[in-house]
Amino acid sequence: MKKIVVTGGSGFIGSNLIDYLLKKKYFVINIDKSSYSANPYNVKSFKKKKNYLFFKLDISNKMRIFKILKKFKPIGIINLAAETHVDRSIDNPKAFLDSNIIGVYSLLESLRKFKKKRSKIKLLHVSTDEVYGDLPRSKKADENFKYNPSSPYSASKASGDQMIKAYLRTYKVNALIAHPCNNYGPKQFPEKLIPKMIFSVLNNKSLPLYGKGKNSREWMYVKDTCDALLKIFIKGKIGENYNIGTGKNLTNIEIIKKILKIAKLKKRKIGRKTKIVFVKDRPGHDVRYALNSNKIRKRLKWKHKTVLSHGLLKTFEWYEENKGYFKKIGKENYKRLGLKL
Repeated sequence: MKKIVVTGGSGFIGSNLIDYLLKKKYFVINIDKSSYSANPYNVKSFKKKKNYLFFKLDISNKMRIFKILKKFKPIGIINLAAETHVDRSIDNPKAFLDSNIIGVYSLLESLRKFKKKRSKIKLLHVSTDEVYGDLPRSKKADENFKYNPSSPYSASKASGDQMIKAYLRTYKVNALIAHPCNNYGPKQFPEKLIPKMIFSVLNNKSLPLYGKGKNSREWMYVKDTCDALLKIFIKGKIGENYNIGTGKNLTNIEIIKKILKIAKLKKRKIGRKTKIVFVKDRPGHDVRYALNSNKIRKRLKWKHKTVLSHGLLKTFEWYEENKGYFKKIGKENYKRLGLKL
């Protein structure tokens, strides 16, 4: 049974990816430092499986990372360990430097050292579309588009990407980079837009929306992203980047209206407090991200399968049926951060 290390496997995309890999008959080693967003609820369905192991560990600890690689001899690492919330990066940039730059450096050093013993081991690093920065309506970023990060979060992710590219050239490590668009789905931490709004609908709370709600994003159902990541890991070319997008943008206010429509379809009573409330925009808020994802479609024969309306419905139903997930999260984590300069 082939072994894969997933870092950040107790988080949103990580836990969904582990579930996906286990069903594909991989042996998965989850390395996660179990910070605020690593909800134990995310891994409860598979934590007792024979082909799953968990290590509570910060990826910055390269000595222990190397020991795990040496002991289990995995075919590769899929790195999802990261600080990801832009608001938090505005509030506390250093945590993002530690995880998204120093953590990547630690993985690369462990990989470089282990490569001498097992040359085929590879790293798939999961980056973000935000490294390309704020795009005008007429443009989409392909894999050769210049980096132009706007926030401490996207700058830290861009720095991690550049470190990987340097190690590729200097040390000949086996690495690839994926740039997914915005993800949504089960197990997403409720400081992000979609779970935040679903939680608010389910609990008769207001729907806070930055600015005028015109910020535009691509939205990918997390199971489709997991499918793309495994495809890149198996068939992607070492040293290359792959964008993962749907090709369709929606504004934040359009997303919220779709969630409200689903709630009515489900015959959920919409409380009097559940109304869109426009709040002061966060500093440096990018208006539009957009990806050109032709490369993964043409070269790896991948395409997303989940229509947004169906994905949102499945996501809404999951949160509705898994209210225990919210109980594992402190109330302070439902707040929007990073509003002050």
